[in-house]
Amino acid sequence: MTTAEAAVLPGTEVGMLFAGVFRVAYIRMGVYIKPMDLVRIHECLCERTRLRIVHLLLRGPLCVCHLQEALREPQVKMSRHLAYLRRRGLVLRERCGQWMIYRLPDTPPPALAAQLACLQDAAAEEAVFRRDRVRLDKLKTQSGPGVPSCARPARVPSRRAVSATL
Repeated sequence: MTTAEAAVLPGTEVGMLFAGVFRVAYIRMGVYIKPMDLVRIHECLCERTRLRIVHLLLRGPLCVCHLQEALREPQVKMSRHLAYLRRRGLVLRERCGQWMIYRLPDTPPPALAAQLACLQDAAAEEAVFRRDRVRLDKLKTQSGPGVPSCARPARVPSRRAVSATL
């Protein structure tokens, strides 16, 4: 029996070894994604910078440069936190020209939707979140014509519209 034949026969020793190797490879490549659970969501949101990022992304897709300027954090720190959120499935990214745009999932799982709604309510009382929103609103008005529309800060939806989508 060849190695390829053993790989297709799940009961063989070599087949089980290949299955384990492929499973590890999928996990390392980020193909294997666990279902979103409450613990994983809280692990992502327990850090202040990541919480501020998610709060701004509630308002719509944003370019990394806009997040960096609104939060007044170095680019390295922003990229590290965005990568952390992306690897765990809380944010999605897409390239638009030279810009990398991040957004929340269109239809978040129920556990994430509940946490985002809670964040939206609690953020109204915190000064740091209000300052971030004000800086983002200024950026929205300052985006020049050289910046593609996909990289401009999104139009801010009403509170009711955000709650309805969650």
